[in-house]
Amino acid sequence: MQTIWLTGAEWLAVLRIGLGVWWLESWRHKDRKGWFERGTGIAWAADVAAKHRWTAVRSGFDRIVAPRPKAMAYVVVYAELALGLGLITGFLTPVALIGGLVLNLLYLVLMIHDWAEQGQNAMMALISLVALFAMSWQTWSLDSALGLFL
Repeated sequence: MQTIWLTGAEWLAVLRIGLGVWWLESWRHKDRKGWFERGTGIAWAADVAAKHRWTAVRSGFDRIVAPRPKAMAYVVVYAELALGLGLITGFLTPVALIGGLVLNLLYLVLMIHDWAEQGQNAMMALISLVALFAMSWQTWSLDSALGLFL
């Protein structure tokens, strides 16, 4: 593969690291006090789920998220932090890419009516797929340095 400036594997690492920065920014801009103490994030998601056109989304939210709002707030917020750090450092990269893909797909389904959210989550999911199937952890990663996922 011919590219300008970097090798193909290095460009894939840039893509992976950029996705990690995107997840880290998603974590950074969250009002964690609001999410953890006032429950604003899960309350907002509950309102979206309650109005969702798909019954499966409403009932799934009611069964899985609603009974444990505080725990789910921590799961969402710290999953975004872990994804960002994992992708930037290239540690457990395939796990982070699959986890991020799942989280983006969940966000995409929940926000099916919001085109701005759909665009962001669709792009992040696409980058995750490309980075996963191209094995982007082979360059500039702890996984590569440790001989993981060869």
